[in-house]
Amino acid sequence: MTVDVPSKAATKRLLNGVDLTVGAGEAVALVGESGSGKSLTTRAVMRLLPERFVAGGTIEFDGADVLAMKRAELQRFRGRDVGMIFQDPRAHINPVHRVDDFLTEALRITRGVSRSDAEDRAVTLLEEVGVRNAGQRMRQYPHQLSGGLLQRVLIASVLLAEPTLLLADEPTTALDVTAQSDVMAIIGEQRQQRGLALLFITHDLELAAACCDRIAVMYAGEIVEQGPDVYDDPRHPYTRELLSARPSIDHRSDRLPVLQYNRTVHAESKAGA
Repeated sequence: MTVDVPSKAATKRLLNGVDLTVGAGEAVALVGESGSGKSLTTRAVMRLLPERFVAGGTIEFDGADVLAMKRAELQRFRGRDVGMIFQDPRAHINPVHRVDDFLTEALRITRGVSRSDAEDRAVTLLEEVGVRNAGQRMRQYPHQLSGGLLQRVLIASVLLAEPTLLLADEPTTALDVTAQSDVMAIIGEQRQQRGLALLFITHDLELAAACCDRIAVMYAGEIVEQGPDVYDDPRHPYTRELLSARPSIDHRSDRLPVLQYNRTVHAESKAGA
């Protein structure tokens, strides 16, 4: 898969030959520094790229090419097959609608579920993802909930559609440490119970190794290394740099090391491969 941005001067390639497979029931982490192309990859999968961006190659889901889908097919794909959890729930939940409206709207409009049945399903799922007093929370507005609770609401809204693929774009970034742990536990439990495939976007290699079956490392719009042993046995110089730049509780350091890997090194390593 590629993603280009055309301009009068020249076309800029943002994703270059991204080759990544997520199997049924498998959890894959996509790791890399900010600007490496992780979130852009998930948006390409959903066909949610900005207007001028052009995706090329093939994005295949269950034998169908997402890039070739017509409008009705794309709506079904987004509404039923794949769900996305964003890093900031407040940016993706309408602040003037109550939680019950947010959770039940899709079920009522796209699947013809009655409001009472949709609310029953929503309350049950809120309880499954750790929301206490779910009936009361349904009547509240987003500003009345903490970040951790709101992220649980967003997870519940995604799971209500019963997708088979879950895209989680740094879902714990905006949360405190305790809420981060709870949210990751919820995602892991729900994924295993429902047999979901998961593409998990994160900066944290250690977290990726703990919750995913396989890690893919992205740099400058390309996947430079992937496999089940990336954390324990990194082969690519960029992966080793990422690991060395992490803070450690085992020893004290006045200053964390800075990533030295750059595009020139990347080009040289590719040429010598």
